[in-house]
Amino acid sequence: MQSKLSDIELIDQTLAGNQSAYADLVKRHQRFVFTLAMRFTKSREDAEEVAQDCFIKAYRSLASFGQQSKFSTWLYSIVYTTAMTHLRKKRVDTSSIDDENTYLQLEDTHGGMDANLAENKSRSYYLNIAIGQLLPDDATIITLFYNGEQSLEEIGEALGMEANTVKVKLFRARQRLKEKLERLLKHEVNELI
Repeated sequence: MQSKLSDIELIDQTLAGNQSAYADLVKRHQRFVFTLAMRFTKSREDAEEVAQDCFIKAYRSLASFGQQSKFSTWLYSIVYTTAMTHLRKKRVDTSSIDDENTYLQLEDTHGGMDANLAENKSRSYYLNIAIGQLLPDDATIITLFYNGEQSLEEIGEALGMEANTVKVKLFRARQRLKEKLERLLKHEVNELI
């Protein structure tokens, strides 16, 4: 039962030649790596490419993982640098925060449609649209902090910033997210009226 093993134990097994241990490590982190990649690229195909590149880079550099931080923090720093490199190569304009053509694909993990579930899906839907309209750096910090449950120090390590800088950027990203949500929900309310 390798799924019960810690990341470090899976890394040790991978370094000892057990390829299925790395597959388990990929399965454990692939969803969140893809989410981060999607926040940067805003394209499913590009996000898949970035995620795949990240796991290849991580595998090749696994022996150099010094375990000074969590594996997830180390992996997310690879996602960040890989996504930035990918965006530079594609020369995509990522400076617009008013990209109204940004659509995120949400997975339906629940079959029932009770009132609470519908309300939670609606909240999640609008939140993901608003996050998708943020600058990639803002979206990444929000995603790492709330979805990844990373500390300010871990985010700073992953993004190559001081924890205090991350704190300031997180505060500003929250403000911009709030503005996006207010604008988005006001637009939705006006459509209903």
